[in-house]
Amino acid sequence: MMADKTLAAVDAGMDTEGRTADAQVELQAQLADLRAEITRLTETVSAIGSGAKAVVQGEAELMTERLRERVREEPVTTLATVAGVAFIFGLLARR
Repeated sequence: MMADKTLAAVDAGMDTEGRTADAQVELQAQLADLRAEITRLTETVSAIGSGAKAVVQGEAELMTERLRERVREEPVTTLATVAGVAFIFGLLARR
């Protein structure tokens, strides 16, 4: 009777150790999956950032070129516009 209880306790302990080992293996697999997902997401965000930078840079170059063309085509109008904007900023800065 005592031997049966001891044997049952040993079996239960071994079963618990087996479940613990299985749980550790499962956790390690989940961690590996999470690391892979984080790496993939980091690469995706980096690619999006690079694409956005290229778009913004292209738009800035286009706007600069348009402004240069406008100054060449209408220098007096451009000068009057700049003077007006500077005057308004000057009034606002006084307050």
